[in-house]
Amino acid sequence: MTTPEPALPMVVPAEGLPARVRIHEVGARDGLQNEKATVPTAVKAEFVRRLADAGLTTIEATSFVHPKWVPQLADAEQLFPLVRDLPGVHLPVLVPNDRGLDRALALGAGRIAVFASATESFAKANLNRTVDEALAMFAPVVEKARARNVHVRGYLSMCFGDPWEGAVPVPQVVRVCRALLDLGCDELSLGDTIGVATPGHVRALLAALNEQHIPTSALGVHFHDTYGQALSNTLAALQHGVTTVDASAGGLGGCPYAKSATGNLATEDLVWMLQGLGIDTGVDLGRLTATSVWMAGQLGRPSPSRTVKALGGTTQPHKE
Repeated sequence: MTTPEPALPMVVPAEGLPARVRIHEVGARDGLQNEKATVPTAVKAEFVRRLADAGLTTIEATSFVHPKWVPQLADAEQLFPLVRDLPGVHLPVLVPNDRGLDRALALGAGRIAVFASATESFAKANLNRTVDEALAMFAPVVEKARARNVHVRGYLSMCFGDPWEGAVPVPQVVRVCRALLDLGCDELSLGDTIGVATPGHVRALLAALNEQHIPTSALGVHFHDTYGQALSNTLAALQHGVTTVDASAGGLGGCPYAKSATGNLATEDLVWMLQGLGIDTGVDLGRLTATSVWMAGQLGRPSPSRTVKALGGTTQPHKE
């Protein structure tokens, strides 16, 4: 794999920011799950390997949801054994219910994630349940996972806005966060699913969570860049002390509930900002950029990441 020699940002540290940030890479799962054309299992496995080679240590590998609902990830049983032994890499997988957990445990998964909603409308659309019914469904899943020493992440979608309900009240989000932690989740990922958050809103939610004795150390953030706010929202979270940030290599993925949504925060864009701030990620930006250029070639379209375009060019390679 040819690795470009990237330009590097001038490093100008800012006060009050963490020394290191853990990037929770979601490209292989969240990034690919809505692709219409089936991505071969071997390509997905190579994608995960290249992400690991670039220095990412938490890579969400796949989802054990029923293939009927997410056909792109129907190969979870075939994919996970191909990547599960990568040294020094955590490979969390999404599980929707007890059956999904059993499938993941059978393959030796050591980290799982459950996917809840802060709003009734999205809970109904995504899970066909109320918020509280979904939490009740997750309770035995989390309990079983924790009994097997499996790390549990709780995703919470629609933390800032909902396409049906509009702006989501902060106390409503805090209530569901508290419930997920009480179930036994080790960490939470606060999702701006339709990308409407702004920095002040981010700070207000984080402060409200702390007021209810939810520590910042248990929180990660997951911003979409629909309105170009993902990096500014991330910086607001870092200023509050958050050290876990979700991102997708090459900016893969999108939100089907928001017109013109540009998808997940691109990992390269995040790394560029963090490097400029002197924040350690352990990620090699050149290798990561090369990986996203390669994956764009597999998908047959340019990466939407601004940093990939700047460092890797807009011409994509032929499929290997």
